[in-house]
Amino acid sequence: MAQNASVFVRAMTPDDVPAVADIERQCFDSPWSADAFYAELGGNRCARYLVLTCDGRVAAYGGMWLILDQAHVNNIAVAPGYRGCGYGRRLMKALMRVAYRDAGITEITLEVRTTNTPALRLYESLGFAAEGRRKNYYEDGADAYIMWCRDTLGHLIDDA
Repeated sequence: MAQNASVFVRAMTPDDVPAVADIERQCFDSPWSADAFYAELGGNRCARYLVLTCDGRVAAYGGMWLILDQAHVNNIAVAPGYRGCGYGRRLMKALMRVAYRDAGITEITLEVRTTNTPALRLYESLGFAAEGRRKNYYEDGADAYIMWCRDTLGHLIDDA
């Protein structure tokens, strides 16, 4: 993407769902449906979903549930044409800030495919550590690491 691209992170709206569902289909073997995203936005009070736009187009999205004193990142994806621009990092930091701002949450968890090296590097660089493994977590039988970030405060200050 161009260096002078206009990039923003904002709350996902129902109007974003078609683009988000398209990214979901491009990135995952078992994608969430558009209806699942509409349901999350319309009926789940624990859900927080963000989109990252680049020159007005949805380039990435992420979502989490805020439950008691923890956040659980359900999904995050960057469209293939926008990878390598730091958008995944920017979106994860935004999710972390929302968790803290909306609920004072400083512990965040997620599952990630054990073979997804780029995602693992990103999460580790943000303070996440693998604390467990879910065998056969994905529909294709692949395992997932259970990763936790126990203190997001340092990342909330750094907007880079």
